[in-house]
Amino acid sequence: MGELKWPRAVFISLLFCAYHSLTFAKTETNYSCVVSTDQRRADCSGRHLDHVPKAELPSFVEEVDLSHNILQAISSGDFSHLPRLRVLQLQYNSITLIEDDAFSSNPLLENLNIFNNSLDAVPNKALSNLTGLRNLDMSNNFYSEITLDDVFSTFTRLQYLSLGGPFVKRLQRKDVLALRNLSLERFSFKSGPSLQVYEPGCLSIIQTKNMWFDVAIDNIPHVLPNILQDLAKKTLNVLRFRNIFEFTYYTKDDDICQGLQNINAQKLVFYRGKFNEKFMRMVLINLQVSPIKALELLFIDFARSPSFVDSGAGSSVTNLALDSLVLSDISNPDILRFDWRFTWFSKIRSLFILNVNFNFVPCDAWSEMGSVEVLDISKNQLKDQNIYNKRCDTKGTMPALHTFNISSNQLTSLSNMADLVGGFKHIQILDISNNQLNTENSISCTWNQNISTLIAHHNSLDVTCFKCLPTTVHSLDLSYCNLDQLDMNYFQKAISLRQLFLNDNKIKFIPSGWENPNLQSLTLDGNSFGLMSLGSFKDMPSLSKLKAGNNPYHCSCDLYTFIQETTTKGKVNITDWPGNYKCYHPEELLNTMVSEFFPGHVTCDIRLVILISVVSTAGLVFGMLLMCYLFDIPWYTKATYQILRAKYRAHKEGAGLSRDYAYHAFISYSHSDAEWVKEQLLPCLENCKPPYQLCIHERDFMPGKWIIDNIIDNIENSRKVIFVLSKHFVNSEWCNYELYFAQQRAIGKTFTDVILVLKEPISPESLPSKYCKLKKMLSTKTYLQWPQQIKQQTFFWAQLKSVLGKPTHKQDRPCNSPGEAQEHERPSDVVAMEVSTSVTSE
Repeated sequence: MGELKWPRAVFISLLFCAYHSLTFAKTETNYSCVVSTDQRRADCSGRHLDHVPKAELPSFVEEVDLSHNILQAISSGDFSHLPRLRVLQLQYNSITLIEDDAFSSNPLLENLNIFNNSLDAVPNKALSNLTGLRNLDMSNNFYSEITLDDVFSTFTRLQYLSLGGPFVKRLQRKDVLALRNLSLERFSFKSGPSLQVYEPGCLSIIQTKNMWFDVAIDNIPHVLPNILQDLAKKTLNVLRFRNIFEFTYYTKDDDICQGLQNINAQKLVFYRGKFNEKFMRMVLINLQVSPIKALELLFIDFARSPSFVDSGAGSSVTNLALDSLVLSDISNPDILRFDWRFTWFSKIRSLFILNVNFNFVPCDAWSEMGSVEVLDISKNQLKDQNIYNKRCDTKGTMPALHTFNISSNQLTSLSNMADLVGGFKHIQILDISNNQLNTENSISCTWNQNISTLIAHHNSLDVTCFKCLPTTVHSLDLSYCNLDQLDMNYFQKAISLRQLFLNDNKIKFIPSGWENPNLQSLTLDGNSFGLMSLGSFKDMPSLSKLKAGNNPYHCSCDLYTFIQETTTKGKVNITDWPGNYKCYHPEELLNTMVSEFFPGHVTCDIRLVILISVVSTAGLVFGMLLMCYLFDIPWYTKATYQILRAKYRAHKEGAGLSRDYAYHAFISYSHSDAEWVKEQLLPCLENCKPPYQLCIHERDFMPGKWIIDNIIDNIENSRKVIFVLSKHFVNSEWCNYELYFAQQRAIGKTFTDVILVLKEPISPESLPSKYCKLKKMLSTKTYLQWPQQIKQQTFFWAQLKSVLGKPTHKQDRPCNSPGEAQEHERPSDVVAMEVSTSVTSE
């Protein structure tokens, strides 16, 4: 057992060592700086560093952030290998010492921040080599004095300088004398409540555009007039006081703000600090005669002055002419009623009352804001009945107002807002975003016709809200409103709309017929539709910017075609393409980038599909025509049809009439065609079993009898009449007689006993006018045409027999042309003969 304990102890020790090694490695990793890929920036902030990690800073680095660590000293070698260093951030450390040559190798250093450290003296010698400094923040250290060495006079490029700390007790001329020839953008001085001595005239030395003071004068309020006197002859952009009274309210009667009358600044800012209505009234009364044009009261602690007595009109602020008045983040809304007459608003052009927690607008206030052009009362607790008090007559008030921001309140009614702003005749921009506006069913609102911009994002609306929206707007923001569909009637009326934001809603489809002739910019990203096509925005001819990413797209040909046409032609710029476009359908393309979706060209190119279809169809038709041409398929088809039709007609008419005829057929032909009749026609029909009885004039006319009588009698004694038509037939006078008599016999009938055989092609139009009957028969009656091809002649005889009907005897043998072998069955290669058919109605 004892032998087993030792290895176990060794194993536990090894685990313990490994644990500490891993912990140390992890700690070392946390301490590492993050260096950019170009090695120009190194972020070492918040790493609990107690020393500068020189080994991790490449020599090419230009910006180093070592803020929020636990550094205690900056030594001469910490940055000696960084000759290109331009920005060094050392704020929020515990630095007590900066060696004199700490920055001797960094002549390019422009931005140095040593704010909030533990230095007890200004590091004049350490800064002596930094003649290129632009920004230097060394305030909030443990200085007791802030005397600047003459080296500061060499900082000719210095723009921003911040100095001082919570332990600075005095500010004297000698402290800042080195700055007398510098022209700064901003000078900041911090002392807090520790300042006890201010030497008059010291600030007059400093030339700057922006002067920031963090000086609490609770115990030395008489210092404020001296400061204001030193600044009287300067031209400033911003004069800013922070925590001017940090712990106590000013209760004395001396007007310490009288020096404001001579301050030539564009803006005066009071940031934090304690204000009572007495001190505030002193500020405002002196600003009435001051060149200052903007006042900001930010995060101040306001309280009533219990000893102040309102003496009437004389105590009111009636001539405060400011371009801008900002009251922001003040917890006590009584600041708005320190003067219950509200006359201090009467000459303000832009009024901002932000996050002051007020929830009621007195009627008198509207009438006193006659000069206000921009009114921003956002981030308060206003409700419909408090902002729109129907007992207040707002009509005609605020005649100059063109921008009204009432966002981030507790409004619920669109119609109330329409009624309120209806009294402001020049209102153009209205911001009602971040409220609780909801849909009011079937309510149509009457808006001021001047409204061109409506901002209503972050509300709860549905499609019925469009009944209560102004139609005159040029810009409409309805993003984040839970909309699931759109009302096309509204957009048909809002013809001036140029910019539309509908992003981050729940819109399920882009409606067809969406017409906006002047719409230029459309934002639809973050919705629920998955289809877009070329027809989606075809009625928006002016559309130039579209943002429609982050939607569940169905990757289809329509979407592909739309993207291709839009991105290649460049008429519409898809601003968030391609990063925010992914496929959600079909499933196999889930999370595929739409830019990587490439369907086949044949699948999606409708023009190509049509072309292929047309070519294929044309090829098929051409092939069928070619087959028909090669195998005479139409001729055989029509011939077969005529045979069947003749058999059907014969069956319908009874095939054989009750009357007995001497001949099956009378043959009418020209003498010039006699050879064909005797050698082709007669042998084929008379040699059948049983044979057909045929009548021809050369053989069967009765001698001594008039020819006309013979023609009439034999036609009457024949079941059918066969006319062998040719050019010679047309020129034969006797043939014309025979044709005439055959027609006379068929009067009242359907000419079914007349058989026309074209020995050669004859056009009805080519016949003389006297053959009108023959023309009519050729146009209205089916005829047989003698084929020149031998293989088709067998089928000709079969069709002729079919038209003639069966002879008297039941048995008949097949007939062939002379010289051909007779067969009892039709040959297998027989195809339909050529039949010329013309059917017209009389």
